[in-house]
Amino acid sequence: MTTFEWIVGGESPVHVRTVLMAHGVTRTFLKQVKFHGGVVTLDGEEVRVVAMAQPGQHVGLQLPPEPTNDHVATSMRPLDILYEDEHFLVVNKPAGMASVPSHLYPDDTLANRVKGHLTAIQAPSNVTHIVTRLDRETSGAVLFAKHHFAHSILDKQLKNGELDKRYVALASGRVTPHHQVIQAPIGRADGSFIKRAVRADGRQAKTELWVCAQSASASLLAVKLHTGRTHQIRVHCQSIGHPLLGDWLYGTQTNPWIKRQALHCARVRFYQPFLGQWITCYAPMPADMALVIEHEIFQGEKP
Repeated sequence: MTTFEWIVGGESPVHVRTVLMAHGVTRTFLKQVKFHGGVVTLDGEEVRVVAMAQPGQHVGLQLPPEPTNDHVATSMRPLDILYEDEHFLVVNKPAGMASVPSHLYPDDTLANRVKGHLTAIQAPSNVTHIVTRLDRETSGAVLFAKHHFAHSILDKQLKNGELDKRYVALASGRVTPHHQVIQAPIGRADGSFIKRAVRADGRQAKTELWVCAQSASASLLAVKLHTGRTHQIRVHCQSIGHPLLGDWLYGTQTNPWIKRQALHCARVRFYQPFLGQWITCYAPMPADMALVIEHEIFQGEKP
């Protein structure tokens, strides 16, 4: 079993549960751990979470073994790793690669390659805990956890708005105002299993954007997601009359410089509780989007 251990601080006794929760162990995760055979300890002895711990004692959490993920094929193809430690992994996903396997893309998705990497480095588990995922044609930083405790921690950060993702996008036309917050509910478009739309019966969605540069034909945007709906940036940009360049699903025109939606997750920032510090990862601008910026924004060229 993988074990985590913390020393009780302060000057007064506290419940073991309080110590665990202070270090990111949620009630839901604790129930899952105990249900699957995990153990809570105090100075090495199994205890209930209502037990009292004295300052200086050691509270431990032994995780049950990870389930196997034989349904995910192993791919040994290379990964572009932006950050890695014992608990977390951030990789730069190229456009055109799916984040997770499906019947259309069963063998060489980002998850398949991450499983191959974890196998190659002989990690304690090769289960792929994907925390943030991107559309197949969106490039950029994707965050993985290496075990289910780390995954639980990041899920909590997502829920609390602490895990921060920033995107770079290229939208058609001159976007105004230069800073705006789009709050419009998103749901499945009528008659489509893939396409989404702004609709009154959709789920709450909030997107914040800043115009960094623009020409008569396009705007370079920095975008922050406050919620995580499917196709959110693409749908919200379309809703204000400025669909992303190259976006065949939500736009009306193709772009000569890019063959996919001009959207890139440029930064991921999360708190690493085992190190006690914030981790910020940057994914470099892909070549196709750099080409669009050069021609559409700074030169205003047409082929």
